Amino acid sequence: MTDTQIPPPPPLPETPPPLLEIRDLAIGFGSGDYLPVRGLDFTLMKGEVAGLVGESGSGKSLTAYGLMGLLPHGANFRRGQIIFKGRDILKLPPKERRALAGSSMSMIFQEPLTALNPVLTVGEQVAEIFRVKLGQDRKRARESACAILSQVGLPNPMAAHSSYPHRFSGGMRQRVVIAMALALNPDLVIADEPTTALDPTIALQIIRLLKGMTAKRGTGVLFITHNLRILQGLACRILVMYAGLIMEETGEGGIADPSHPYTRGLVAALPPNPSRNEGKILVPIPGQAPGPGDVAAGCPFAPRCPESVTRCSESLPELLPVRGGGRVRCFKREAGGDS
Repeated sequence: MTDTQIPPPPPLPETPPPLLEIRDLAIGFGSGDYLPVRGLDFTLMKGEVAGLVGESGSGKSLTAYGLMGLLPHGANFRRGQIIFKGRDILKLPPKERRALAGSSMSMIFQEPLTALNPVLTVGEQVAEIFRVKLGQDRKRARESACAILSQVGLPNPMAAHSSYPHRFSGGMRQRVVIAMALALNPDLVIADEPTTALDPTIALQIIRLLKGMTAKRGTGVLFITHNLRILQGLACRILVMYAGLIMEETGEGGIADPSHPYTRGLVAALPPNPSRNEGKILVPIPGQAPGPGDVAAGCPFAPRCPESVTRCSESLPELLPVRGGGRVRCFKREAGGDS
């Protein structure tokens, strides 16, 4: 190399593609205009835990069932893409789509007692996964089932294997459901409000269990809840959903520094933490979330928003980046404006 030659710069590190990418996803019922999910856009990386929060009726659970291919009767995809590991799974043949469920992607359901079959033992239900998906014989499947039950913290896996769900506590049943979801080392786990029916102490144990196991396995997790506080220390990002849309994707400040008026309202309505003896006064969000017949042209939160202006009722703002690394759907905070 001569003195005049300049060595080429080192190559930039490649950014890995998202594990899951949702593009303009809309889900409706029948052929009407009502779209409970009407234009979702977000990504999830491998090994990341993202939270999806919002009031009841915002479309969180319908989104989860749509990702798993388990839409209720009458619901259908109207537009959009679900890119999972580089493939649009909405374009896959039904057989290939079904093969993903339980293996590459799995779901932890909200109520474990209804998710488990009451007439089969816990062991039979867990072992069935290994027999159907991996072709294991009954003896090997039993061993695999006991191993995964042990990993989720059940004290006596052999006894649990022979027990029926009704003999378990709520926390133990939820551990069984988590074991079933993680049995085949899926790349994506969708947790649909897995702590709703549990008391705070057991809920914290379940969250720690889920976080530890997914971090060890490098699994991407979409954690759906209506409780923002649960996501503190668990989620890398929080997606705030309202009326079928993402209103805010938190940046580096998380929920401690919300930008959208709706997110601020959710934070203000959080009950105080009893362990800290906070003297906080709850501030409820006025009004109600829009119903099926309340579709408007503008921002769906405008009728309840304390910062609403005329423009908010006339057109829908885009979900745009703001300072701090997040995204917000609000005219007052467009182009990195005030937050």
